[in-house]
Amino acid sequence: MRRTLAALAVGLVATSAAAQELKVGFVYVGPIGDFGWTYQHDQGRLAVEQAFGDRVETTYVESVPEGADAERVIRQLAASGHGLIFTTSFGYMDATAKIAEQFPDVKFEHATGYKTAANLAIYNARFYEGRAVIGTIAGRMTRTNRIGYIASFPIPEVIMGVNAATLAAQKVNPDVEMTVTWVNSWYDPGREADAAKALIAQGIDVIMQHTDSPAPVQAAAEAGALAFGQASDMRRFGPEAHMTAIIDDWAPYYVKRVGQVLDGTWESTNSWAGFAEGEVVMAPYWNMPYEVAVEAADLERAIRLGRTHPFEGPVVDRDGAVQVPEGETASDAHLLSMGYFVQGVVGDLPK
Repeated sequence: MRRTLAALAVGLVATSAAAQELKVGFVYVGPIGDFGWTYQHDQGRLAVEQAFGDRVETTYVESVPEGADAERVIRQLAASGHGLIFTTSFGYMDATAKIAEQFPDVKFEHATGYKTAANLAIYNARFYEGRAVIGTIAGRMTRTNRIGYIASFPIPEVIMGVNAATLAAQKVNPDVEMTVTWVNSWYDPGREADAAKALIAQGIDVIMQHTDSPAPVQAAAEAGALAFGQASDMRRFGPEAHMTAIIDDWAPYYVKRVGQVLDGTWESTNSWAGFAEGEVVMAPYWNMPYEVAVEAADLERAIRLGRTHPFEGPVVDRDGAVQVPEGETASDAHLLSMGYFVQGVVGDLPK
């Protein structure tokens, strides 16, 4: 069972305790129809319903701005009997930590943040692994040696993605440049489309995105450029442009964590999973030569098996400083605090 924002607005309907063992809430930064980040989180919620049936009741609240609205929504979920609450955007971190302190008997899980407590866990996915794969493809497929990256906000997760894609592209094509444009939004189809069109007008022929709508893929298709989807397989929106996408598969994690609450084994943890755990998945490879698809699949497999890492040294930033020495690999702490662009990235890094 599930409830939406409308249900929260009019008050939650009472249900039988015998029929509902656990109420699970989800707070989303975008609409469930964004076909990107929020869509994939909601697919995970649906997987929870399918896995546990009447043992759980799920509630979701979509398009919640990061800030005071988030705090209000999280508090309302906690006060209305939800035993487990997932907050699914980096900007919800402070609000989640605050409400978790006020409701010590409720379990909270925050996506992509770093603040924890006895009743507050954090979880993330190693999207940079997928960015290395699409960077390799882009380096092979660009004809102009110019790739565009539509970025949301200058947080480590996004900076990490830009750098991983750039480093991988440069390994197969040293002449590549990565031009970054910031839209300062996770989901704004109009702004995302305009950003893609502006990049293409500059001679960029491959578009990447760290935003959540399929608008950049559509814009690339209309302009005859190539593109990658974000968070889900977006091929339907631009089949002649879409080469692959990084799919965020949250379902196994959500099912596992809900199951742990139900059986009493839940603990506050810090989860950061990737290819190896099946949390980061590549969509089918299209619109590229067979040998490029094979190279991409081989890299995907090598990362999954731990044979290579997207941030193996030397990694040098735009100021010429060595950030990761040769023979070393960037630590998780380094990645999660990343605040620099590597050489070959064009565009400002907002402070």
